[in-house]
Amino acid sequence: MPTLLQTAPMSESESSSSPRSSLVFAYYVTGHGFGHATRVVEVVRYLISSGHRVHVVSAAPEFVFTMEIHSPNLFIRKVLLDCGSVQADALSVDRRASLEKYCEIAVEPRDSILATEAEWLKSIKANLVVSDVVPIACRAAANAGIRSVCVTNFSWDFIYAEYVMAAGHHHRSIVWQIAEDYSHCEFLIRLPGYCPMPAFHDVIDIPLVVRPVHKSGQEVRRELGVPDNVKLLIFNFGGQPTGWTLKEEYLPAGWLCLVCGASAKQELPPNFIALPKDAYTPDVIAASDCMLGKIGYGTVSEALAYKLRFIFVRRDYFNEEPFLRKMLEYYQGGVEMIRRDLLAGCWAPYLERAVTLKPCYDGGIDGGEVAAKILQDTAMGKKRSKLNLSGARRLRDAIILGFQLQRAPGRDLSVPEWYQVAGNEAGIPSVDQTQKPSKFVEGFEILHGDHHGLSDTIGFLDSLATLAKIGGHHQEREHLAAAALFNWEEDIVVARAPGRLDVMGGIADYSGSLVLLMPTREACHAAVQRNHPSKQKLWKHAEARHHSRDTPILEIVSFGSELSNRGPTFDMDLSDFMEEDGKPISYDKAYHYFSRDPSQKWAAYVAGTILVLMREMDVRFEDSISILVSSTVPEGKGVSSSASVEVATMSAVAAAHGLEISPRDVALLCQKVENYVVGAPCGVMDQMASACGEANKLLAMICQPAEILGLVEIPSHIRFWGIDSGIRHSVGGSDYGSVRIGAFIGKTMIRSFAASFAETNSEEAEEESSELIESDTSLDYLCNLSPHRFQALYASKLPQSITGEEFLEKYGDHGDSVTTIDKDGTYAIMAPTRHPIYENFRVQAFKALLTATPSEEQVIGLGELMYQCHDSYSACGIGSDGTDRLVRLVQNMENLKSSKTENGTLYGAKITGGGSGGTVCVIGKSSLRSSEQILQIQQKYKEATGFMPYVFEGSSPGAGKFGYLKIRKNSAT
Repeated sequence: MPTLLQTAPMSESESSSSPRSSLVFAYYVTGHGFGHATRVVEVVRYLISSGHRVHVVSAAPEFVFTMEIHSPNLFIRKVLLDCGSVQADALSVDRRASLEKYCEIAVEPRDSILATEAEWLKSIKANLVVSDVVPIACRAAANAGIRSVCVTNFSWDFIYAEYVMAAGHHHRSIVWQIAEDYSHCEFLIRLPGYCPMPAFHDVIDIPLVVRPVHKSGQEVRRELGVPDNVKLLIFNFGGQPTGWTLKEEYLPAGWLCLVCGASAKQELPPNFIALPKDAYTPDVIAASDCMLGKIGYGTVSEALAYKLRFIFVRRDYFNEEPFLRKMLEYYQGGVEMIRRDLLAGCWAPYLERAVTLKPCYDGGIDGGEVAAKILQDTAMGKKRSKLNLSGARRLRDAIILGFQLQRAPGRDLSVPEWYQVAGNEAGIPSVDQTQKPSKFVEGFEILHGDHHGLSDTIGFLDSLATLAKIGGHHQEREHLAAAALFNWEEDIVVARAPGRLDVMGGIADYSGSLVLLMPTREACHAAVQRNHPSKQKLWKHAEARHHSRDTPILEIVSFGSELSNRGPTFDMDLSDFMEEDGKPISYDKAYHYFSRDPSQKWAAYVAGTILVLMREMDVRFEDSISILVSSTVPEGKGVSSSASVEVATMSAVAAAHGLEISPRDVALLCQKVENYVVGAPCGVMDQMASACGEANKLLAMICQPAEILGLVEIPSHIRFWGIDSGIRHSVGGSDYGSVRIGAFIGKTMIRSFAASFAETNSEEAEEESSELIESDTSLDYLCNLSPHRFQALYASKLPQSITGEEFLEKYGDHGDSVTTIDKDGTYAIMAPTRHPIYENFRVQAFKALLTATPSEEQVIGLGELMYQCHDSYSACGIGSDGTDRLVRLVQNMENLKSSKTENGTLYGAKITGGGSGGTVCVIGKSSLRSSEQILQIQQKYKEATGFMPYVFEGSSPGAGKFGYLKIRKNSAT
């Protein structure tokens, strides 16, 4: 098969036109990917065509430049001054390796590089230094007394800032140094699809820089021998050989695939064609029907410019991608392919979807010429005004933005603690990240309430606006269903509820303990709309089921279903919640109703709020109800994802129907949802924290059943983290239920022992007052029994375990309405009974210590109480290898001191919530060193288990403090 003919490069004669004077440009180009080099070629072509000399400094392959430009005014200097992102493969970035490589290349030899580059720039008599986007080039230019300009759509301070969060804060100086290097740049020529780049104090926006097409699609097809009736797919992963096996069956009939970057040794099936190394990609793009590849500036810009449908696969940990993806999707040119489908060869559905797209980019593509003109004017002495923002200020913003980008909505409200500490140490004022209340967000008017400047709430409202405007363009089932869920011209009510970090108390809640809980930054949003049944928008399958439009129905969409392997939608007739006699169905019937289909059992957490309101508050729902639930609280981590869904949903449903329910009562009602409709025997602390908590404070509550003592300020020198073990936790699991049953059995036995003491006038009864013995006979909560009384009177009488059958025969009922004793089961008694009694004492001591005078002894004592709690969980049998490992890592980190005089900064850790996996709560000093140690623990855990744990940090307001929003679509949108 013939290869593509070379396009004609720019010849020497084409570069003969000369302006009034010939200028010298030093153009530094990062070696990261071909996209930078190919766009530089376009700018350089125009500079040389104007008679200027250009020295390109790059580690990129020389042929990328010389293939396009044949001119004595082009000089190539092969130097490696940055490494970009080190990639494990075409789709995966190694964040730690990237930072370490940059240290090796640009940090350690920094002084030598600066001296060499400054001397070289002077030797060539450069008029202007241009960087895309090598940081040290800007500083070298300043040292040489030469002006510099950057041309780019992203900068490395922004990319690396996220890497620091994952790879360790000891690398943070890299980000500071890169941004300071950029601060010496005079201004930024900014390309479309740009990332936030606050390191630059002046900006000029230009059109896309795109290589021109020199041949028609028909010419290219003729050269390749491809008939017009065959569809062409270009396989393009940035010129990097992927090494993936490509098979004939990956392509549907009638398709051929052109492979970029194929190695000489790679064997391709007959319907895959290897393109030559020097093939001119824009011409191939013009001849193709679709492109399959990763997102980068070069692929996106050329796909948009030449209206090529782009099937893209996400690349891990590269902050540039979301901005380019947004631009691609905005112009209706992109289809996302899941990586497993790429590797498994399930390409046909994506190709079928892609060919239906109609890319509609109509912007300029002459950015190369525009940039060259600006550079020429600058080199000739034209000045631009400056905003005069300090390098440190711009740097701080860059770090914050880099931290936020890779965190899901709802997790990026505050500046990270490690940065605030570093900023304080440097004497830099902190950034106010809050946003002023607004009655408008894009697409909606806020009729009631306030978004409180919460970025996750603003993001949720933005997602609703997107669904209202272009919902049909979404490919995910959940987005398509959500777009058809609401009548967008009618009012929608939105509520928000966070998860919780169990600092102290845990499973002692159902025994009446004091608990201390912190709302997480992660939260759930619920959007609710009520409509008359005749006006309710129905999905096709629901519409087919209804012969009458007078029956109210419930429709629910849950975002994130793909990640949780569940169905994204649920619908039911609200009459299903009613008996023939007009009364609500029982909780037992509801439990079995939602248990029929495991993929939709999740709907019990949402729809269950409707039934609980019907049963407990005698509410009747005559309108249809639409509910959209979107949560960033990770599931199965022991941070109350279920409680946040329940509280957010019930708050929104209540507000939409004019029901005034206090946050405390919302929590109690939501506990019934979980206990009776879902069938999980949890206590009430999760729902109380979600409904009644406040940001950056601990909710203190006595669970008898739910009496709030108040809010405890977290001292400024103390900080709490949650570290996910990766072991899925569930309060519906057998271990949690068995331990709860054991505690209630123990309480029943203690009451029986006390009654026996009183009746027999035993020696124990003589030593104790009759009033105390009498109170023990009616003990309502185990935690009302003090540790010393338990140890003195009852501990020796409790068995280590008992069978269900033996207990039922001797004692009858255990007094817990949400658990059932299996007569064939065996239940531990001593440890589950002992735990809440001693835990309540530990929590009381913990609360008192928090308000003590700050000292080393204070934090040591707090940490010791957490360690004791963790050991007690293990004694109950609801520990796990993962959480034990994390606690040991904290203990090792606490004891690891670089000198005898240096104290550790982490002091304690414990398993949280229902145990048996989930999250570990860690206490430490609020310091940079503590954050560094948390990251070290992450890495050590990953090295041992292969799992990188998620870290919970920060806080946000509970549902009661948030209130609710009532929004209406702007008529102008």
